Amino acid sequence: MNIEIKISKKPVEYTKAIAFLEKRLLKLKNHKASELVWILEHPKIYTGGTNYKNYEILDKKIKIIQTNRGGKITWHGPGQTICYFVIDLNKRNKDIRKFILNLEKIIIKTLNEYKIKSFADRKNIGIWVNHKNKIKKIAALGIKVKNWIAYHGFSININNELKSYKKIIPCGIVDREVINLKNIKDQEYDLINKKIIKNFIKYLKV
Repeated sequence: MNIEIKISKKPVEYTKAIAFLEKRLLKLKNHKASELVWILEHPKIYTGGTNYKNYEILDKKIKIIQTNRGGKITWHGPGQTICYFVIDLNKRNKDIRKFILNLEKIIIKTLNEYKIKSFADRKNIGIWVNHKNKIKKIAALGIKVKNWIAYHGFSININNELKSYKKIIPCGIVDREVINLKNIKDQEYDLINKKIIKNFIKYLKV
């Protein structure tokens, strides 16, 4: 299996992580490195994708780090699992749509192993749950494709605080809230990183 699996135990600064992904992409393009799946957490930070608007910042005091991934504004921080990747779509029929569908399946399957039912929404990107008769967001996706190499990744809210989302319109969606797994089902999620990697390998056949 020509892929590196990387799990960081300590939080990784956002800008350092993205710089690492950018360098890895160039190395992969030049056949000097393997593909990558990297599980980590970030210190608290707000990031804005290429499509966000200023009105989506509700608290003008917060700092938004501009990034080149797709999507809008989101928050990262402790208790949220990030899955970054550098995956060569040249080896996978250059099929971006299938790749995104597989990312959604990875998350849905992982949560299903914890007896949590989730689903994708074609109109609102991300993974959602129906919690107490309200549709809430449990996972966010943001990717960029360069030279048919996909990178950036997705995040799953495990036991992170949720009040920071009140300062933004998360992912530009005004009528739906964000939730974490602990609020849905209070159980242990210590093995979720291993389950994500297992399902990543299964669905992308990397």
